[in-house]
Amino acid sequence: MWYNLCMLKIKLKKVIILVLGITLFTTLSGFKSEEFTIDNFDNYEKEFETEEMDVCFNISAKTYMPYTAITKKGSPQYKYIHEKMTVDETTGMLYDEEGFIGAALASDFGKIGSRYYFTLDSGIVLPIVKVDAKPDMYTDGCAALSGHIIEFVIDTKKAGSYFGVGPSGLVNYGNFNNDSRFEGVIVKIEKVLDEKIDSGITYVEHEIEVNLKNEDVDTELSMFGGY
Repeated sequence: MWYNLCMLKIKLKKVIILVLGITLFTTLSGFKSEEFTIDNFDNYEKEFETEEMDVCFNISAKTYMPYTAITKKGSPQYKYIHEKMTVDETTGMLYDEEGFIGAALASDFGKIGSRYYFTLDSGIVLPIVKVDAKPDMYTDGCAALSGHIIEFVIDTKKAGSYFGVGPSGLVNYGNFNNDSRFEGVIVKIEKVLDEKIDSGITYVEHEIEVNLKNEDVDTELSMFGGY
């Protein structure tokens, strides 16, 4: 079973929650869309509590797929992308309300909407939210059979204009590791928890059960090279 998460922020202090079929909550300002940037991952400050996961063998490649390839409107990934994610007009990356970048991840990384901090051997920290499920037949549960873990889900037209398109027609020569802001092998993986660091803020998860059939898992569209 897969779950589509709708995560609502509430402030624990000085707030009374009434359960009357709905949840009353206070919206916090937090991350703003105009703040989104890919330029400071080498100095990224984590906002959430985490729990560390084992790191499987992986290579430095970071592939991509177009978000427009996810076309099944009833699938959890389609709904999450169109309801929770924003396309950055400059880079073509997809990001959520906290600045986590959208990517396809394997089954070990849980359900759609799960978020992670990936630390690279270069010291870069990539905040990633799972917006698509990589088919098990192409992975070992963690990394793709080719060795990469992260497959960014992007707007290829906008990304192509920003990162450049190689002779093969692929954005960034098909591999975001070619950009120094994403360069490195993953050496640490942390699952992001619901509580912010020293903030008194937590999340209430409203889970909607969804039956995910084989046809809901998008075809593998990994594109990479030039590394």
